[in-house]
Amino acid sequence: MFARFLLLIALPGCFVYETDEDRGGAPNEAPHFEYADAGCYPDDYYRDYVWYFDVDVTDADGALDVTEVYADVYDDWDGRWVDGFELYPEEGITWYSAWVGGSTWLDCNYSGYFVDFTAYDSYGALDVVTVVPATW
Repeated sequence: MFARFLLLIALPGCFVYETDEDRGGAPNEAPHFEYADAGCYPDDYYRDYVWYFDVDVTDADGALDVTEVYADVYDDWDGRWVDGFELYPEEGITWYSAWVGGSTWLDCNYSGYFVDFTAYDSYGALDVVTVVPATW
């Protein structure tokens, strides 16, 4: 057992770095928001408010290069993070997510929020856009 441990310590480490040349020489392009909207509305079925987060994200490397989109909601009064949501690909460049108000920390009657949308591509490049959500 001790000999195996010493053998593992003696093995050299290896790091692999990817460059633009490894991808055929073309530099990676970051995602870009074309449209962003957020807000809430009353829903009779749930007898609650529903929060929605809706964006269109393009990428010069192709729509499939966008891998993740998130919405982080902050309180405008003190800058405090209130809640975060993952968006899911819908059709084409559209990403969407909706949440029943009771499952969030958000209050649809409060107008002091702002939402930071962040989109990531497969190489870690990102874009951020901020919107004020529509509330009641």
